[in-house]
Amino acid sequence: MFLRVDKLQVELPAPKRQDPNAGAALQELLGGKYGEMSTLGNYMFQSFNFRSKSKLRPFYSLVASITAEELGHVELVSNGVAMLNNGPDEPGRDEKFGGDISNAPFEEMKDIRSAASFYSHAGGAVPVNSNSMSWNADMVTTTGNVIVDLLHNFHLECGARLHKLRVYESLTDANITGREVCGYLLVRGSVHAHAYALALKKITGVDLDKFLPTPNIPLGNIPECQKYLAEGSHRRLYTFSPNDYEEMRGIWGGGGETALPDDPPGELEVVDGLPEGGKIHDLTGVPSAFTPDYAPEEMFEIATKLYKKSR
Repeated sequence: MFLRVDKLQVELPAPKRQDPNAGAALQELLGGKYGEMSTLGNYMFQSFNFRSKSKLRPFYSLVASITAEELGHVELVSNGVAMLNNGPDEPGRDEKFGGDISNAPFEEMKDIRSAASFYSHAGGAVPVNSNSMSWNADMVTTTGNVIVDLLHNFHLECGARLHKLRVYESLTDANITGREVCGYLLVRGSVHAHAYALALKKITGVDLDKFLPTPNIPLGNIPECQKYLAEGSHRRLYTFSPNDYEEMRGIWGGGGETALPDDPPGELEVVDGLPEGGKIHDLTGVPSAFTPDYAPEEMFEIATKLYKKSR
């Protein structure tokens, strides 16, 4: 089962301005081929379908715990998309009258790259890529063979790293929200690629971590990664559980394994529980467009009329 906490895995800086085209770019990290829906879908169903859980417990625990983290990544990217589409929170904005809707207050939305994000989803995120093509279950691989699945996951994380770098490279340094999402996910994605490489080495003897980093751009070259490297996020896996999945220490952090050569040095570690996390932004809306501003007495009056008609 899953336990939900009302925080993001990290706190995202508020955007300086509304930027729906940057939001569309970030959608690639959600519903693209190597996006978070793909990593979540693959690891989640692999963990559901995992064979011989007792015999292969460290490998099952690894996939299961990363599944929980990926669910948080879907939440993180979705919030980033919505924040970019919405713009900075303005206190009291959703308490004001919506204004003159006959004066085309959202005229510019007809020209954005993913207009459906406004027309159908009110600026929110959905599982589509940067061109609004839907993510689908064809991107899920779950074979029942632990080596095939782990190898697929390693490839998926390397592809996701390339994905994140390309999105990052398309955002200017003024786009602090989008670049923060990319920076954090680049660090965590590198952890997952490293973990799957060590798992394959454990079960086959093949030293796949020599392939890393793929592509060969060290995290130290990316400004938004620096605080996560400094705090040791590149060396940590979380169990995302108070009592379970500790067995993954048989793969990560239990045998003196260390960080990748290009990253700050230190031993790998498993942390029981979950990251501290950060706040979720309000996404204050415009009443005429997103959040109709009914007064409580009006809601009570409507409810009373509906109740009387139902009797």
